[in-house]
Parts: sequence; structure tokens; C-alpha cells
Amino acid sequence: MSLLDQFLWLIFPYLMLTIFVVGHIYRYNTDQFGWSAKSSEFLEKRFLRWGSLLFHWGIIFVFFGHVAGVLVPKGFYEQIGVTEEMYHFGAVWFGGAAGIMVVVGGFLLTLRRVSIKRIYKNSSMSDFIALIMLGVVVLLGFTNTIGYTATGGTFDYRENIGPWFRGILSFRPLPELMISAPLGFKLHILSAFVLFAMWPFTRLVHIWSIPLTYLKRRYVVFRKMNPKKALKNTSK
Repeated sequence: MSLLDQFLWLIFPYLMLTIFVVGHIYRYNTDQFGWSAKSSEFLEKRFLRWGSLLFHWGIIFVFFGHVAGVLVPKGFYEQIGVTEEMYHFGAVWFGGAAGIMVVVGGFLLTLRRVSIKRIYKNSSMSDFIALIMLGVVVLLGFTNTIGYTATGGTFDYRENIGPWFRGILSFRPLPELMISAPLGFKLHILSAFVLFAMWPFTRLVHIWSIPLTYLKRRYVVFRKMNPKKALKNTSK
């Protein structure tokens, strides 16, 4: 194994993940006001409605697809009776559908940001960098799913990439597993780690601001007030 392979598949992942963790801690302690994404719905709604819907739901499905394919060992599926053909069918068709949602939604959001003057003027450089990097990661992953896996490629990422990534997370790295991976998969992984390093310094941090408290908050009840009573209250 060469020094370059050791750097790319051992040192580089830990370096990017360290920046990811430390960067979030720094950002939270120094910029809580800018933690959540600024709403731009009042500036434009048509592109946002469909772009945001497709992109965010697609990303959720893609995320769980990666969990199922990379974090869950291949042997688990064999034990519960999921055959290679069944898994391949789900990965290609469901993964492909989720990928299309992300690609179309991301395109609409990017078009909205660059073509609508009010959105463009209210965007920062980090917004555009994050969009570009997201686009690179998504397109590389999508082309790997459609262009390689769907056309009968013999490489099984559950036997190489899965154990390698689980080894990174468990601090038992096996960088030699990545040497034989196809170039498209390698580029997808490396670009994803670059995105992780950029994450804390862009609007992507808003993913951690999911308003879960709304699920248990009491309803806010609005009652129509008698106009004469309202006038009397304001005159006091």
C-alpha cells in the first residue's frame, strides 16, 4: 500500500471528521445567531416549494439508504433472508428514485439562487460553495448508482467500502480495502469528506436545528375579537 493510499483512506478521513466535530463546537459557541438557515420564502416561493420538497425528502431517503448499505453488514441481510438480487433491486430502483429527487430538487434550488436577483443578493459565498460541493457529491453518487451498479458492475461496495467505513468509525481502520474500489466510488467518498469538513462553516448546520419541540408544544389558539372590544382596549 502506497503512502498516498494511506493518506487518502486513513489520515484524510480522520482529518475531515475532526474538522467536522471541532468546527461544529466552534460554530455553536461563536455564532448561535447564524446557526439556522435564513428564511427566504418571502422573497420567492414557487421554486422553493418544489425544490425544497424534492431535495429534503430525497436526502432523507438517500441517508437511510447509505445507512442500510454501508453501516449495516452484508451478513445481516443474509441472516434475515434478503438475497443479493433483492438488495440490488432496492438499491438501484429505490436509491435511483431518491437520487433523482435530490438531483431535481438541488437543480431547482440552485437555479433559484442564481437566477432570482433578490435571492442572489441575499446569498453569501459560502452558500454557493456549499451548493457546488453538494452537487458534486450528489452527482458522483448518482452516477455510481445508475452508471455502474445498474449496468451490472461486479464491484460490491458492501464488501469493501462498508467494512472500511465501519472500521474508520470504530477506530479500527482497514485502508487497504479501498485500493481496489472503482474511481467513481473513491471520488464520491473523498468529495463527501470534503463536504463534512466544510459543513460547520456553511448554512448546512441548520440540519441540527430541527424544531422537534413543536411536536410536544401546545397549540396556539387564536380567537376573533369583537371589533368594539378591540377598539376599547387600544384606547386605554
